[in-house]
Amino acid sequence: MFTGIIKKVSRVENVFQKNGSFFVEIKIPKGWKIKLGESISVNGVCSTAKKVSKNNFTVEYMPETVKKTTVGNFAKGREVNLERSLRLGDPIDGHIVQGHVDTTGKIIGVDKVKSSKVLKVEVPKEFMKFLAPKGSVSIDGTSLTIVDAKKDWFSVSLVSYTLENTNLGKIKVGEKVNIEVDALAKYIFNILKSNGYVKR
Repeated sequence: MFTGIIKKVSRVENVFQKNGSFFVEIKIPKGWKIKLGESISVNGVCSTAKKVSKNNFTVEYMPETVKKTTVGNFAKGREVNLERSLRLGDPIDGHIVQGHVDTTGKIIGVDKVKSSKVLKVEVPKEFMKFLAPKGSVSIDGTSLTIVDAKKDWFSVSLVSYTLENTNLGKIKVGEKVNIEVDALAKYIFNILKSNGYVKR
């Protein structure tokens, strides 16, 4: 369980495949002491530290995760957003993020508005029912508030802090990102569906 408040931006040191799995080595941020088996959000994907060395930690991704997220695009030098799992008593400054990516989105617009940027993100239409203006969404693990939502895209505004402390400050048109919709929206939709209030 996470909050979508990115704690560090680090970089990929190495990637490799073994026995059908995709392994990613990530540089341990300064001051972090990562334990074997610890859950860490890497660009919004809940990941388990399978190996920990002095400078790096390694995570393993199954083919299904590679298929449904952007981790297959990770390469040496890639910057990734990191967040450690929520602990009892920690403040929830963002929203509840599970680290279970629902789909990937494509950046189709990046507009600078004074000291902020507005991102326009295209997603498969079937996920738009979970995305509402002023609602929450996680993009590459970052908790954001939706500004606008249309038929197959939504927009978010990135304040200066987000631009400076996540990898979204360098995002470009055409790039793919991990999208996790608000868990509450999914639960409410399923309750309504099971009671016959919605047909899809």
